[in-house]
Amino acid sequence: MTALPLALPMLAAAVIPSTPELGQAEGRCRPGERGPSFLVRVDGLKDRKGTLKLEVYPDNNKDFLEDDNILISEGKTFRRVVAPVPTTGTPVMCIRLPDPGTYAVSLLHDRDENRKFGWRTDGIGFAGNPRLGWGKPKAAKASAEAGNGPTSITIVLNYQHGLGVAPLDRAR
Repeated sequence: MTALPLALPMLAAAVIPSTPELGQAEGRCRPGERGPSFLVRVDGLKDRKGTLKLEVYPDNNKDFLEDDNILISEGKTFRRVVAPVPTTGTPVMCIRLPDPGTYAVSLLHDRDENRKFGWRTDGIGFAGNPRLGWGKPKAAKASAEAGNGPTSITIVLNYQHGLGVAPLDRAR
């Protein structure tokens, strides 16, 4: 019985504290990136406020959208790129990958820049552009296959409309 209280501080210390910088060094593309990566075209922006946060996860339901510090402490794939929304043009974001393969990908338009999804204000999208319901999509519906070099994909953002979320062209 006394071993459990003694083990709890060691378990807590084993988890990497979550910070907005987790996964960014690994995810940042180099100039002229030639290795495995996604070049993500962002479609359907509501406006030019805030930041875009692109994240890559393992392609399975257990790890998809799991806490970043848990994934990193378990040695699993997690990558993040954060950039301000450009004032003009169609944003294209590059995120570096550890290897070719299939990955689940999420994109947040963090309009209020609070670093978390608020369904009333922010936009959300996923690789594969699945229709969104009340919960997160299955990893297989939100994934893309990356080759040996940069792989282009398009993610369409969804925003609150009525009681759900949808791309702006479907919400109108």
